[in-house]
Amino acid sequence: MNLMLPDSGLLFWMTIIFAIVFLVLAKFGFPIITGMVEKRTKRIDDAIDAAREAEAKLSGLAQEQEKLIDQARAGHDRILKEAALEREKMIAAAQEQARAEAGKIMEETREKIREEKEAALRDIRREVAVLSVAIAEKVVRKELSSDAGQKEFVDRIFDEFS
Repeated sequence: MNLMLPDSGLLFWMTIIFAIVFLVLAKFGFPIITGMVEKRTKRIDDAIDAAREAEAKLSGLAQEQEKLIDQARAGHDRILKEAALEREKMIAAAQEQARAEAGKIMEETREKIREEKEAALRDIRREVAVLSVAIAEKVVRKELSSDAGQKEFVDRIFDEFS
């Protein structure tokens, strides 16, 4: 018996058993194994395609996000400009209203001053008239205290009316 070379009968039966196992595996095992490998390959390919689609969608979403951000910035700037214009309009309206109110107050003040001036002038005139009457009364009493003065006074009045 040689340890390096197997016996021919052993070799024959090993070949037969290998052929039977190979045929059974070829008939039943290999189709299942190759089917599973193909399914796995298909699943991997589908996952790769899905990943590519997701990447494309993400790229589109990123572009859309940039567009939305740009639109938001433009809207923000527009709103700020509108607010600044509205503020300027409100300030101008308030200034105009303040000017109108100040003019109205000034006109009312001038009118009050004019009325008070006229009232003061009337009071002064009345006082002057009262003083004039009082002075005239004293002068007339003095002149009319004698009979000759009364006669002269009556003659003067008649001369003035005639």
